[in-house]
Amino acid sequence: MSNLTEIRWHGRGGQGAKTAALLLADVAFQTGKYVQGFPEYGPERMGAPITAYNRISDTQIRVHSNIYDPQYVVVVDESLLETVDVTKGLKKDGAILVNTERAKEEIIPHLKGYEGKVYTIDAKKVSLATMGKYFPNTPLLAAIVKVAGIMDEDIFLKEMEASFKHKFASKPEVIEGNMAALKMAMQEVQ
Repeated sequence: MSNLTEIRWHGRGGQGAKTAALLLADVAFQTGKYVQGFPEYGPERMGAPITAYNRISDTQIRVHSNIYDPQYVVVVDESLLETVDVTKGLKKDGAILVNTERAKEEIIPHLKGYEGKVYTIDAKKVSLATMGKYFPNTPLLAAIVKVAGIMDEDIFLKEMEASFKHKFASKPEVIEGNMAALKMAMQEVQ
């Protein structure tokens, strides 16, 4: 991992991009990293495009702005490929992760000539199989941790379990489903 990892999330209101960015910041912080996790949106409603960001570093982060040239981009809703320039500023030595049922080869033509690595995951399949409902943010969170090498996968899973146990103490079935989604996503990302 380089000293500073910057991630930009593209999703729609209600899909959990903001929550995933905040969870990633929380878990990375628990492992001793310096972090930022924040959304950018105005008075949008459910379903409107939103952007969220993460900065993760081994040293103090002194910049406090949106991320214009990220190493990684996560696309929570593939329909945004047609309406938002998700690859804008994306570094060629980074990668884009797209939530889609389609093959990577079908996605590449929609990336405005981006020449870096492209990863896909069917977050719907993962979340329905493990949680019984469609929550794309949990599988995408695990997938970006794996793709970006943000932290050791076992440490990530341990910290996420601790976070879920704290947040969902009265709902153990939620913890179980989310943990299963994280593990399955790490296997499914391509």
